Amino acid sequence: MNIPYFAIRTLTFPLSFLPFRVIQLIGKGIGTLAYYKMTKYRKRTLSNLSLAENLELKDLKKTAKASFQNLAITTLEYSKFARIKNTKNIITCENPGPAKKLIDKGTGVIFFCGHQANWELLFLEGTQRMPGVAIGRPIKNAALYHWIISIREKFGGTIITPKETIKEGLRALKQGKFLGIVGDQALPESPYAFDFFGRRAWTTPAPAILSYRTGCPIMVATIKRERGKYFIHYSDPIWPNPDAPMEEEIHRMMKESLLILEDDIRKNPGQWLWQHNRWKQETPDNVYYRYRWDTILIILPKDFDLKALHTFREIYPKAFMTILAPLGTPIPLTDVETLYYEKEEELFITDYRFKLVFNFSGNKKLRRHFLKQSAFQVLDLDALKTGVAKEHLLPGDDFSMLLKKALTRPNTIWSKDAS
Repeated sequence: MNIPYFAIRTLTFPLSFLPFRVIQLIGKGIGTLAYYKMTKYRKRTLSNLSLAENLELKDLKKTAKASFQNLAITTLEYSKFARIKNTKNIITCENPGPAKKLIDKGTGVIFFCGHQANWELLFLEGTQRMPGVAIGRPIKNAALYHWIISIREKFGGTIITPKETIKEGLRALKQGKFLGIVGDQALPESPYAFDFFGRRAWTTPAPAILSYRTGCPIMVATIKRERGKYFIHYSDPIWPNPDAPMEEEIHRMMKESLLILEDDIRKNPGQWLWQHNRWKQETPDNVYYRYRWDTILIILPKDFDLKALHTFREIYPKAFMTILAPLGTPIPLTDVETLYYEKEEELFITDYRFKLVFNFSGNKKLRRHFLKQSAFQVLDLDALKTGVAKEHLLPGDDFSMLLKKALTRPNTIWSKDAS
């Protein structure tokens, strides 16, 4: 028996008979509780909000809490949308005309969107007016995923897997359908990176590739929740230039699309999925999972061997790295942020960006200080020696080898037989 599936269906079924405003009120309560109880996701959310360089927030924690509430509301609404047959009273597309006109002429449209408000509604609303296909990532629970797919496809749309993106996406566009792509998730294995809220973000280039190969435009679809209802807006078409090189067009079209999405998220930041590691930088090839974070703070003492900083960059070639060093310390890396301190009390900075902290200052109180913010791990020299590295350390291993053996898997950037 699939207990998780039946538990979810049983608990959410009564919600399908409640008005949307009541469901959203319950969702706010559950989201608030989740904000306080789900420490891992709260830290990630606060860190990601702090990483958004050009996002002006009056209250960081208030926005983070709103994001949890939004996610809870979206989750609770699945049962409601599984049951109702008409969404016109709850969802409004503000400008359906331009996209519908293209579809009616037989020109496919690539809808690029993100995890805003209840993002599922973009496909539900669109497929009531136009033939469409969207990409959906399967989940491990097959029964639960089948139920979710049945909701998404209830108005005639078709869900395809990420592996089918190019083949089935091309087919749909050539048939004059729209293709929906939720493209705001991190993809560190991608060769393409674009600034998102002022930060390098690795992203799938699929929307631009499909646009260039088919001549179909990209339209950014955004959604917001307002007074208990949902409002969808389509951007102007972003057309490919067939006379320009494909690489140039990929960067241009993706940059334009992401800027439109970013601008809309900025209007209602609490309605975006900040719990996701949007700025994930490192692939899982080398570093142990628990140490693989995008933002790292390294606190240096006065007598630190600065050559070891090159080892940190070798281990974390893409991570956003900040060095907190004694005033006047000549940092040998140019691709890092450097902060300086003169007095020990200046080490106790308030900065929610950092998910991983290396504290070599000798001040043990810093561990608690950063763990109360967004840090998942605060490691000092003792922690490195007594952790994973202990079983691999050999006589004569220097500090750089200690770092490699503590943080990375055997036989990656070091060997078990290294001496």
